[in-house]
Amino acid sequence: MKIDAHQHFWNLDKVEYPWLVPSYGSIYRTIEADELEPQIKAAGIDKTVIVQAMNSYADTDYMLETGAKFDWVGGVVGWVPLDNPDEAAKKLEEYTKNPLFKGVRHLIHEEKDPDWVVQDKVIEGLKVLAAFGMTFDVVAVFPNHLKHIPLIAEKVPKLRMVIDHLAKPQIKNRLMEPWASELKTAASYPQVYAKLSGLNTAADWDHWSAADLIPYTDHAFDVFGADRLMFGSDWPVANLAGSYSKVWGEANKMLEGRSQVEIDAVLGGTAVSFYKL
Repeated sequence: MKIDAHQHFWNLDKVEYPWLVPSYGSIYRTIEADELEPQIKAAGIDKTVIVQAMNSYADTDYMLETGAKFDWVGGVVGWVPLDNPDEAAKKLEEYTKNPLFKGVRHLIHEEKDPDWVVQDKVIEGLKVLAAFGMTFDVVAVFPNHLKHIPLIAEKVPKLRMVIDHLAKPQIKNRLMEPWASELKTAASYPQVYAKLSGLNTAADWDHWSAADLIPYTDHAFDVFGADRLMFGSDWPVANLAGSYSKVWGEANKMLEGRSQVEIDAVLGGTAVSFYKL
């Protein structure tokens, strides 16, 4: 099975997305599953994971409704208020009855407080999430959030986490440190995984190729291993620096020279295991 472990949809008539403003250009509009479907079929993708685009129940409900309509949706990463553990528990009781609901994400990079995710009340919310056996997508944007992952791993050891977009390394400036060292520390915890996703928009937005990304993905292989790495397109955000077909094609070029076992893990097996697809 080939899995795209990170993609989004949004409907501007059904859900409010304050972060999505006109300056986003081509993606400042309603973008739904019927637009993605032919592109994943052309790429040979079997299943996708829809990831939340807003901290709201409306967004989560919209994703679950979409998932029920398309058999290629393998799972949904939704939202509950992690800073309100009691309410989070009540909503998780509801959401986890739906087999498509696989985990939770919060737009921590949109919070004014860069340390939002390590507040005591959020840590308690993450303990609730772990108790339900749900995963946590960490939308880390270097340098603000990657450094928090070891602390979360220590305080909530049963929580399985995945770092979205390798925490957005400074590819455009071709800088490795201190990102590389922080990623290595995060990877030392076996319950922490990472997504090879969103890297094209961290590179030069006009011209990028697999060669620009390989130093960063090679480091991720070194510290995580293929069995804790998964491919994600980050579509339609990916359209800001290319297209679905380019992201998919360059991802396959990044994997050239890897063993078939490693390739199968990154392009599907890891996501199946992590999200229990």
